[in-house]
Amino acid sequence: MNVQTTIESKLAKEFSPEFLQVENESHMHNVPAGSESHFKVQIVSQQFEDKMLIHRHRAVNQVLSEELANQIHALSIHAFTPQEWQARGGRVNDSPLCQGGGK
Repeated sequence: MNVQTTIESKLAKEFSPEFLQVENESHMHNVPAGSESHFKVQIVSQQFEDKMLIHRHRAVNQVLSEELANQIHALSIHAFTPQEWQARGGRVNDSPLCQGGGK
């Protein structure tokens, strides 16, 4: 199983999200072709209700602790309640291009 599929599977199991999108953004960085090291996670779950942003991020990081220790170099987390997601129109900003490493 590739890293992206592992992330999707673990987060779906833990948070029962209403929306989950995992994007491999490694191609935007100075890494070998086909790398799976930089990811953006957009996750919408009722479980985030009444939780501060830092606690949402910590919960996601804990679920992915093995991958963060061994495979993932960078993880961008956008964690929302369904109400917050709806208020945003179901969108997050695009990730910026890599500013270093020759890209």
